Amino acid sequence: MDVVVDTSIIIAIIANEPERESLVELTRGADLIAPSSVHWEIGNAFSAMLRRKRIGVEQAIRAVKLYRRIPVRFVDVELEETLKIADALGIYAYDAYLIRCAVKYKSPLISLDRNLINSAKQMKARVIEVVR
Repeated sequence: MDVVVDTSIIIAIIANEPERESLVELTRGADLIAPSSVHWEIGNAFSAMLRRKRIGVEQAIRAVKLYRRIPVRFVDVELEETLKIADALGIYAYDAYLIRCAVKYKSPLISLDRNLINSAKQMKARVIEVVR
């Protein structure tokens, strides 16, 4: 089974956040997929941490090495369909890419972003709820 993962899930696993074990269990045996945009969002998340002095560049590089070990298959989603979702829900394209991915590939979306999960539900996408 494919599961669509977003940046929040990947960062939580890399950063050993409290939800890490639960996330690993919820995705055990699944093939992880994501729109290609997630790759760039990971870089943006680390650059934001660097800017805020939450991590140093060496930590960021180690984190990227861990990220590269997570087996995520990046897939394409149609920009036109993504824009329709963004317009219908009043959300940014980055979230709409994930929702489109879940709908297109008929796969549940897992995220720690409550707003994203609620938006996905509005589009009738399947979701995996993460209990915090």
